Amino acid sequence: MAETLERRSHPNAMWPDGRSLIMLGVNYGPDENPLDGLKDKGSGLISVYARGDDYHEVIKARLKAFARWLVDETGCELKVFVDTAPLMEKPLAAAAGLGWQGKHTNLVSRDFGSWLFLGAVMTTLEIAPDAPERDHCGSCTACLSACPTDAFPRPYALDARRCISYLTIEHKGPIPRELRAAMGNRIYGCDDCLAVCPWNKFAETGRNMKLAAREHLKRPALADLARLDDAAFRALFTKSPVKRIGRDRFVRNVLVAIGNSGDPALAPVAADLLTDPAPVVRGAAVWALGRLDPGRLALSPPGGETDPDVLAEWPQSP
Repeated sequence: MAETLERRSHPNAMWPDGRSLIMLGVNYGPDENPLDGLKDKGSGLISVYARGDDYHEVIKARLKAFARWLVDETGCELKVFVDTAPLMEKPLAAAAGLGWQGKHTNLVSRDFGSWLFLGAVMTTLEIAPDAPERDHCGSCTACLSACPTDAFPRPYALDARRCISYLTIEHKGPIPRELRAAMGNRIYGCDDCLAVCPWNKFAETGRNMKLAAREHLKRPALADLARLDDAAFRALFTKSPVKRIGRDRFVRNVLVAIGNSGDPALAPVAADLLTDPAPVVRGAAVWALGRLDPGRLALSPPGGETDPDVLAEWPQSP
């Protein structure tokens, strides 16, 4: 696999009848600095890893092809995983010599920088382990300083409750009010701590076309994204990991970005979503409109509004 790191092995005690764990890393380096998109306030910023096809499916297919070859050659038993099992992939990859866990807790490679997808093959083969990679962060704290929400209480520790990747992808309810402004126009994931790593000077652009960014997902217009219904959302993000969070959560993120845009021309877009069927969307619409054109908000919530999270967003609510 041309864009894949060399395979590394690590002894494994989790495989009941087995001997080894083979860790693999795939480079997905971007063809531009993802932080440049932060300047375009009218567009949404999607994390580099989610601009192409879903890496879970792309890498698992390649791991299965490798697995078939390994079984044919050796007759071993094995299983393949791509973020689909309770494996601590990053420390295991570091123990296998693919890189080291940086102060931002992500894996860093001397050859590929921060842009790595990880996969694992558990096998009954006995394979001599590779040497672990040592930490090369030194005194650098660029990743910690770059975090817009101060999600790193200390080096090598992450408070997921403040991480934009967690908030935009995993968190199901309203985004905590105190963190919204810091999110800027990041609408799915965040690359800041990865992008500033000095080791990226050795990174290469990823060569797997299925993982390459789709042009329409590099800097999509916030106004267009806010108008997506469920069918249009699914069509736009076909085969993309973004589809996993669903339309409502995604539009919530878009509305936070609209509120941070500073562009009054986007106020009507937020106003149109004040009556959206999803409470998480209605609440975000109230907040966005309050930031851009508070005069458009009525003195009190609509009479039919009963959701407590939405009511809490209205400035005049009791």
